[in-house]
Amino acid sequence: MSEQTRSREAAPATPNAFARGTTVLAAVLMIVVGSFNVIQGLVAVFQDDFYVATPNYLLQLDVGTWGWVHLLVGLLVVLAGFAVLSGRVWARAVGVALAVVSAVANFAFIPYYPFWSLTIIAVDIVVIWALTAHGRDITMP
Repeated sequence: MSEQTRSREAAPATPNAFARGTTVLAAVLMIVVGSFNVIQGLVAVFQDDFYVATPNYLLQLDVGTWGWVHLLVGLLVVLAGFAVLSGRVWARAVGVALAVVSAVANFAFIPYYPFWSLTIIAVDIVVIWALTAHGRDITMP
């Protein structure tokens, strides 16, 4: 085996630019979606007559309760987004879990604000894909 072949095998692989970009995209989307959840929660807590629920839906909770749920989930998603952006390995797993929780919370919130909830669910799916598809390919600096 030649010296050149051995040096290529020993050299660590450089991170894929696409993998790094999708992870940064996921982190930024988490911060944005978390902020939107916080705003949605604050509106539900302080102005509960803004949302009007459809009757006979599976989960019938008070709008204020949903507000606190969205506020808490949103804050956690924002913090996890900053952790992913800073390159923490554990943050990708936490980010996926929180994106799932955010999607489920917005699924249950569909009767109160359907278009917005479906939009947040779609962005959560993009975040889950971005964090799982290329998460192990990179280590952020």
